[in-house]
Amino acid sequence: MEIFLEELYKTEISLDKFHYRKVFLDDLSYQINGISQSGKTKLVKNYLLSLKKSSYLYIDCSDIRIDIDELNKNLSIFCNKNKISTLVLDNYTQNIKIVNVPQLITCSEINYTIDYLKTLQLYPLDYEEFLAYEHKYDSTALNHFFQLGAFPSMHKVNSDERNLYIQKTLKYALDDMELDILVFCAKMIAQKISPFSIYERLKQTRKISKDKLYKSIETLSSKKYIHQLEKTNHAKATKKIYLCDISLKSALTIDKNFARLFENMIYLELLKSDIECFYDDGIDFYLPQSDEVILGMPFADERTLFKKMEAIEAFIFTHQVKSVTAVTMSREGSVSHPLSHVEMIPFDIWAIGD
Repeated sequence: MEIFLEELYKTEISLDKFHYRKVFLDDLSYQINGISQSGKTKLVKNYLLSLKKSSYLYIDCSDIRIDIDELNKNLSIFCNKNKISTLVLDNYTQNIKIVNVPQLITCSEINYTIDYLKTLQLYPLDYEEFLAYEHKYDSTALNHFFQLGAFPSMHKVNSDERNLYIQKTLKYALDDMELDILVFCAKMIAQKISPFSIYERLKQTRKISKDKLYKSIETLSSKKYIHQLEKTNHAKATKKIYLCDISLKSALTIDKNFARLFENMIYLELLKSDIECFYDDGIDFYLPQSDEVILGMPFADERTLFKKMEAIEAFIFTHQVKSVTAVTMSREGSVSHPLSHVEMIPFDIWAIGD
């Protein structure tokens, strides 16, 4: 194992053109959590390239040549001998012993809650980060975002291979039960769905344990492959399901529903901006901290927005909502209302507005 570590230590790290993210690394110790293909490895390698070559050691723990027992015996000794200042354990698993180095960085889909490491949650690209990959910042960029989704690697995948690429990535990252659940969630995005409903549906096509299925749903949620949105002031009510990226919809199902896909896209922008939100009857997203309601209405006009306002007026009055924003594909405008400021904003403007 010492010879293997020496080989890794001497290996030059290579990285294609790096597009900067809204998160960055400094000299602290981190555990970076994020789903497969969210950009964890590139973020770490870009940081390592700013350091002196002899000061760091990068290990991809998924390398099948690694014997965990031997690694645990030799890693600390090797780091001390070579005065390693920064140790990176990519694809880290909990059976690898933590060693004492000035800076430790772990990357994983799972949050292992290592006390002295600062947790950094990395999501796929938000729309503003996506624009760094684009040549033009116009309507074609938004259309491209719908086609590719937010995985950074998708810009290098041929259009006819994208769905299979995502499928292969998910098959590698998830077990069969988790993948079956994710496929079902892809058909049900932006809808209220309970774990029991998922169980009732999947047991028709496969032999499953309810306990195991519930645990798999919790795992998908904790890894951030799916997101569950609570109802306003009703934590026990059935939650709405959203996917980690809109590209999973077309990769996992042939079902089409642009309005729900658009709503999922809005949710992810709120999530990546760390904005607390809830859903309610007729309300896509309620943001209590700003007394705001966000509606996904891709093809709305003033007339349809006015009718929508009539339908949700009781909620607006009860919760003293100050502003209502209808996020559209391209339409801009406003509607007069006695209680709230109401306007339509195109997604590309709304997403980078703040």
